[in-house]
Formats: sequence, structure tokens, C-alpha cells
Amino acid sequence: MPQIVVIGAGIGGVSFGIALRRHLAFDDFTIYEKGSDVGGTWRENIYPGASSDVATHFYSASTDLNPDWSATHTPQAEMYAYWRKLVTKYNLYPHIVFNRTVVSAEWNAKEQLYHIVTEDVQSGSKFSTTAKILISAIGILDVPRYPNIAGLSAFKGEIFHSARWDTGVDLRGKRVAVIGNGASAIQFVPFITEDPTVQVTEFCRTANWFIPPVTSSRSNYSPLWKWTFRYVPLVMRAYRVFLYLRTETNYLTFFANETFRSKATVLLTNYIKDTAPEEYHENLVPDYTLGCKRMLLDTSFLKSLHRPNLKLNWDGIQSISDDGIITKKGDKLPFDVIIFATGFTADRYPIQVIGEEGNTVQEYYDSQNGPKAYLGTTVPGFPNFFMIAGPNIATGHTSAILTEELQIGYIIKFVKPILDGLVATFSVKARATDAYNEIIQARLARSVWVKCISWYRAGGEGKVSSIFPGPMFLFAWWLRQPRWDDYTMKATSEKWGEKIMAAEMVKAPQSDPLSWALSRSLHHLA
Repeated sequence: MPQIVVIGAGIGGVSFGIALRRHLAFDDFTIYEKGSDVGGTWRENIYPGASSDVATHFYSASTDLNPDWSATHTPQAEMYAYWRKLVTKYNLYPHIVFNRTVVSAEWNAKEQLYHIVTEDVQSGSKFSTTAKILISAIGILDVPRYPNIAGLSAFKGEIFHSARWDTGVDLRGKRVAVIGNGASAIQFVPFITEDPTVQVTEFCRTANWFIPPVTSSRSNYSPLWKWTFRYVPLVMRAYRVFLYLRTETNYLTFFANETFRSKATVLLTNYIKDTAPEEYHENLVPDYTLGCKRMLLDTSFLKSLHRPNLKLNWDGIQSISDDGIITKKGDKLPFDVIIFATGFTADRYPIQVIGEEGNTVQEYYDSQNGPKAYLGTTVPGFPNFFMIAGPNIATGHTSAILTEELQIGYIIKFVKPILDGLVATFSVKARATDAYNEIIQARLARSVWVKCISWYRAGGEGKVSSIFPGPMFLFAWWLRQPRWDDYTMKATSEKWGEKIMAAEMVKAPQSDPLSWALSRSLHHLA
């Protein structure tokens, strides 16, 4: 039986496995992955045009910088290959059980273990195991969200979600309905409409703020750039620091500066009107505050709206029939294929993890009016349970890899004393969790994210439970070292406190805390 079980072999799970190998030289762990390979979102999202919307030299592991990225924002296949290569490099494949879902995990207080039930996705066979430590690395963009539309099951054509793209469906010569106009849709719609025989009608509900591609500096790297990254010392790391500082600047401008935001609103409105057909201007320019919903990096979507085989429909959907869609205006439009581009369920915890009080993580969320955790990482009542990319961890400006690596560095500080036999269990206190979330919600109450409905909010309209309300150097400062008083600990050694303090805690200087926080952030980048 492994001492550590990790749920998910996506970016978070793989990064945690790398950390166990690099920092602890530890091998007694198992990663359960419901898919057939590693990579998570980069394995699943194979729709045409899928690519990173964060600069790739920043959206990659700090342990393994890559001089050979083809472009500033690489396509899905290249990103997927990169993470598979890392799994091979760190010999993680022998630790991963594929095609295996975690059905449940229940804490046994007497044994101080999680009893875990897994299921083979192909045969349905169930298996049992135990673990001292349970790591949730399922992410928040994992479970596709399907809208509740009447008559959905009646449709006789092809139907699938963009996050589960059906490569067996040939779109040539087909009438295609795309439901949704978010981040995924604006990537694949320009690609599939390059073929003039594909007739696409995109059903839109809410307008988006589009960021011009010039602001993200999208381009391919020349051979000279790749040579420089590979052979000139420190260039890649300096470039990575530059990308980090640029994203932090984006936060301090788009999200935290009302004066800049008002000026940017005018500029982006003009960009949308200058780029898109005039017939769509009224619908395409948002009526909500810039930044409160995810801003989308536009590469060619607005230009693609000039194509005669692409139309936007803002009438709303009343129902789906066997051969098409009926709008709320009563129009019946025939289609051969329906593609959902409706995002993910980000406000539910899909696995039955049961804590010491007999309640599940989702039941705890429900009791708190939405997802809630301490530093997005630990949950009261769930000993030795740690989340990567938990509540209020997502950002609208920087790399998810950075936030996850910061969390993993924090989690390792708890894992080590457990593995060393100094501590049996850590459990975050409810009081500390409440106090932390009071700070989070107070910051959010003054922020742009409460000014509209978005996926950042529980149920779309509830409390903001996904986004972190601050720059990453603030998150790095908060995670620089554990506040042991915020945890209930069951020690196995009377000397555990002294040993942990000596081995784990880093003393922060009392002066110039901002510079120290920045240095910690840059340390994690390196």
C-alpha cells in the first residue's frame, strides 16, 4: 500500500510527483489517472486550434525549462508532448495507474489512513488501497459543463463537447451549431470555418472583452532565439522572470487600477469595432466591467466573423429537436452537428472524499455557500488531505503552473515530517480557514470580480470561489512557510516541533516585506 496517493496525472499531479522525486527522493506513491495517459487538460482538449493563452516559457515547469518551444504560445500537441517527456525523465510512469477513477476516499481515525476505492473505467472492477496522505490534483477545468436544454436527447445528429472533441466526426459539408462563445470556442471556430463547406452558426449568450494579439506578443521563435535559449547562460531564466513581471503588471493594471481599466475599456471597444463586422457591434461589445469575466486573447476570431460560412446568433435557445435547434424567437434552424463549448463545472468537488466527521468535501462546500479552503490547499476536518488548484486559486493574469508549484512547495513542508515519522496527521483548523477566507472575500468585495456573473462565482452568481484576488507575489508571501498554529497536529515524537522548525521554516526579514515576497516568487520561478 502506498504512503501517498495522488488523484490525477495532469499538470498538478505530475508536478507533485516531480517534487517528491527531486526534494524528498521519495518513491512510495501512486497516482491514479482516469485517462489513458498523463497530461490532463492537454491530453483531453484536442479541439482544432487548442493552445496556451499564457506564454509557454512561463506556462511550463520551473524545474525543466525548454529552449525548443516552437512559439510564444504553443499548440496543444507540443505542450502534451512536453509533459509526457517529463514523466519519462523522472520515471513517473511506473507510479501511475491509468484508466482508473478514484470513487471514494474515507478517513479512518483509528488507523490514521485514508481507505480508497478505485474503479477500472473499462471493466468496472473495483480495487481498495490505503494511504497516509491524499493529494487531490484534479484541477478545476476537468468536468465539462453541459447546459440544461430541453430536447437535448432527441437530437439525431452528432453531438459532443469541445473538451471531448470527437475526431471521428467529419465536419466537411455539414451544418454545425456551436453553443457557447468562450475561450475554447474562439480558438476552434476560426479553424473549422477555414473550410468554406462547413456552415457554422455560433449561439452566443454573453459578449466578451477581447485582448488584441499584439498585447500577448504571439509569434514563432526563430532558430536564433532557440539557439540563444539553449546556449547563452541564464537567458531562459531571465526571460521567464520578464514574463512573470509582465503578468504581474497585467494584474496591477487590468484588475486593480480603475483608471487604467476605464481607458483600456475604450481601447478594447474600438478594437472590437474595428475588427468585427458592423452587424455584430451591438452584441459583441460587453456591457459589464472589463476584467470581471475572463478576458479572451483574440488571435483570429473577430476577423473570422467576416466569413460567409460563419454566423453569430444571439436569440437564445429554447429547445433542441431531432434535426436542429429552436430559438427563443421561434425560429427552427436545421443542423447536422452540435458542439458544446460551454466550459467546465468549477464549483463542485466530484469525488467522494469523506473526512473525520463523516462529511464529504462537497458537503463542506455546501455548508459554506460554495467552495472554500485554507490557502486553496487544505480543508477543515480532512486530515492529511491537500488540494492542488483548490478554491480561490485560479487567476486571470498569470500561469497556473506558478500557482500550483507554489502550492506544492507548501504541501511538501507537511509531507516531509509525516514521512519522517515526526507527525502522524495535520488538519487545518476551521477558525484559521474562516479567518483566511474572510480576508479573501473582503478583498473580493472591493474587486472587479463581483461586478458580473461568471464562472468564477459559485453557481454563476454566488460568492467568488475560483479566482485569487491578488498578484502572485502576495500568494507566494502567504505560502512562504506554514503557520503551524493554524493546524491541529498529532505528533509521534516529542521533538517534532524543534525538528520541523529547524528543517522546514524559513525566517523572513522584518524589513522590506514586499521585496522579500518578490524574491520568494522569483525563487519559485527559478
